[in-house]
Amino acid sequence: MNVIQPKKLLLTKWTAVQPIAKNKHFLVSKIVKPESSESPDMAIEWIELEAVFSKSITRMRWQDLRDTTMWKQGWV
Repeated sequence: MNVIQPKKLLLTKWTAVQPIAKNKHFLVSKIVKPESSESPDMAIEWIELEAVFSKSITRMRWQDLRDTTMWKQGWV
């Protein structure tokens, strides 16, 4: 299991174990917090991964990066 601190995810590098639409290397380009305006310090809900080669954007839950069968931290 990858150890991740959600607040430090922005601009981190990730490698997909199995290529996603022929893309293997990704960069966390955006952190999406809940739309509730009650508390600006609410936990992170989603992230956007940008493929390095094609520049396509994939939105996913940040907790999915913990799965070492799908993601490796850094560009491997």
